[in-house]
Parts: sequence; C-alpha cells; structure tokens
Amino acid sequence: MVRSFAFVSLSSVLLAISASAQTIETRVLTTSDPKIVTSKAVELPNGKSLVITVGVGSGAARHRNDPPDVVWTIGDRGPNMTCSEAPGILGEDIAQACRKLTNGRIYPTPDYVPSIYKLELDRAAGSFKLLETIPLRKAKSGATISGLLNPQTKASKDTGLDLSGKTLPDDPDNVDLEGIVRLTDGTFWIGEEMGPSIAHVAADGKIIERHVPVDAAEDYKNAEAKIVADLPAILSKRQGNRGIEGVAISPDEAFLYFMVQNPLANPDAKAYQNARNTRFFKFDLKAGKLVGEWIYQLADPQSFGFDPSPRQSEPRISEITALGLDRILVDERTEKTTKLFEITLNGATNILGSKWDEVATAPSLEQQNDLDPLSVTPVTKMLRFDTFRDGKGAPEKIEGMAILEDGSLLLINDNDFGIRGDATKIVIVKGAVEADPAIWKK
Repeated sequence: MVRSFAFVSLSSVLLAISASAQTIETRVLTTSDPKIVTSKAVELPNGKSLVITVGVGSGAARHRNDPPDVVWTIGDRGPNMTCSEAPGILGEDIAQACRKLTNGRIYPTPDYVPSIYKLELDRAAGSFKLLETIPLRKAKSGATISGLLNPQTKASKDTGLDLSGKTLPDDPDNVDLEGIVRLTDGTFWIGEEMGPSIAHVAADGKIIERHVPVDAAEDYKNAEAKIVADLPAILSKRQGNRGIEGVAISPDEAFLYFMVQNPLANPDAKAYQNARNTRFFKFDLKAGKLVGEWIYQLADPQSFGFDPSPRQSEPRISEITALGLDRILVDERTEKTTKLFEITLNGATNILGSKWDEVATAPSLEQQNDLDPLSVTPVTKMLRFDTFRDGKGAPEKIEGMAILEDGSLLLINDNDFGIRGDATKIVIVKGAVEADPAIWKK
C-alpha cells in the first residue's frame, strides 16, 4: 500500500489506509445481447478482415428519476488507431500509408456515428441489454455526425485516413464522446476530448450548444451547434487524444464538473510526459460560465498493480461522477489497472483566472510537480477502490461510472469496439463509496 502513495501527502496516505478497511463486494455482469455483441467484419485491402463490435462503455450516467437498473452510456469516436498500432491489426501496407501523413490516424469505419445508449441491467441473471440508441445529430439539419476530426488550428490534431489511404474530411460538428450526465429535463451534457469541449445535447441527440476554448472560436465558425468560446485558451494545449474525459453533475444540477484526462502539453509534449498536475473545472449552468479550476495530481505510475510503469504519462483520468456537492469520484487508470479516488474541493486552491491559465507563464504549472513553492494546494484524494486490490474479475480500461438506485456503484469498460477481442462488462460495486442520497434517490 505505501508505494502506491509515494507522491502524495501523509494525510492522504492515512485517509487511504482508512478507506482500505472497508468491506467491498463486486459482481460482474456480461451481455449476449446481439445489439451489442454482434460482430461486423470490415474487409481490409490485404484480403483479411477486421472484426468489430459495438462500443458502449466510454462513459456512464444515471439520473435519480430513471427506472431501476437503467443507465445511460456512450461510445467514443469509433474504431481508430495510430500508425504504430496498425501493423499488428490492419497490416503493414495501411501502416505505411498512415506514416506519410502528419499525425496520421486510421479510421476503419469512418461512417461510425457517436451515440448515447440506454442499458438495462438484469442483476438476477448477471447480464445487461441495450434498450435504445440515440445517434448524435447536427443542430439544424438533423444530419448525424461522425467521430472524425474537427478543423482545428489552435489545438494539435491528427490527420484521418480510411483503409484505402484516402484522407478523411474534417467537420466542426464532430465530437469524441467521453463523458455524460443526464438532467431532469431529459437533456444531456457531454465531455469530449477532441476540442476539448463540453456540449449540451437534446434528448433526441441534437447538439444544442458547445463550449470550446476562447482562442478556438474561428475553428468552429461553420458548426450548426451554437458555439460559445469561453473555456480557458490554455485548454487548447491539451495533448492529442487527452482532452476532457469525464463530466459530473452536482445533486441540485446547478454545477457541471469536468476534468482533463492528462496534464496539458504545456508548453510541449515533454511537459505532458513528465507532469502530474491535471486540471479539474466547475461550471455554473445557470450563469453559463466557469466558477472554479483546481489541480488534481496523478498517482505514482509504479503504484498500479497490474501494470506498474516508470512513465508518468501512463496514469490518466477516464471518468468522474458526483458523490455530492464538490465531492467527486475520480477514475484514474492505466491500461490494466483502475483506481477510484474520492476528492473534495474544500481546502484546495482555485486557480481560475490566475497566471496558471496564461499560456505565457513560464515555467508552466505542468512543468512543476512540487506545488508547495507555488502556494497551490491540490485537491485531497482518498483511495476508495483499486481493481488490483478489490476488483476480482473486473475488466481493463474502465471508463464509465454511475451511482445506481440502491447507492451501489456501476463501472463499465471501453472495449475498443472489440478490435483486440475484449468484451464489454459491467461491474457492480458495493461498500466502496457512499454518495449523497440526492444523487440516486428519487
């Protein structure tokens, strides 16, 4: 246990040891629903085929007014891979075409539509099924979007290509869904990592409004959704594929919380690779503006039991969910190990609007892992669940969390559309966290 907290304060260690004394129970649910597990074979230029399934586990949410054992989940931008991943999955010919592009990324199914999914659990049977799919759509035309790229000039971006080597078009309305909450009125708020941005989505899937970094307004001028460029410009420094990964809602639905997956590439990728400081935000929905920004320090990468690593960039944030007002559960994970930390904003330093939001500040916040000399206090972390310690049978890449109607915790994994043979699983966890009843009681 001690080595897991080599980089945190003594008080956090004592809190974590106390948390480990809890009795935690887990149960794994699987699915045979053909709407989820049915495979689609994509023919490759080399004559082989790539088998993919539906991916529904990039984020999860449940509203207290939802029926029992019903949750909402999302898929991300669809099957995709970097040039370096391509040889073992798609073949060397496609990989070579990818390498000719700047930041090439391959999309085997470029017509994929990012969607919201309504799932129903059958705890007695140990299974779950898909009840409804809501494709995301453009605000005016109603046309479905894709998970392809935005025409970005302020943030770094990939160049997408299909299996024939053709460069794919950008579209300012496309999103990479990674986090979701549902409100009483039936609408959704989503977090996405491409912009990065947060967006308000109608119950029918139309993207109503999207908040992007203040310096990126011009990149989205042709979007059908209402674009509000009011997020700090420094968010355009997000590392590629490391944008906003989790969103949560306060019990009274007054505040939306969201979090960046990893430290920013500020001023460059080297800073991202070595940094521990990632950013957590609080957004006032009624006022339509940010009211807070805090620092969350990622754990020692050697402390992740199934896949310890010397690389600080291995731990990442994949989901957050509210346990109460300014109490948040954070999913911090590597590829194989997931840790859930409860955090509180009380006592942490609100850096919104400070010099740490200015791109010109040097050295940057991401270049200074020791915050004491900066008079910046990060949020307090308490370990509540660790798949290496508590999660027998839990899948890798857990990216979705929700509080169920009995106060238990639901976890779901991103199976990457089955490209590597992974199945989507749900884990029900009891005894790890205690959420405010206003979160889950009708």
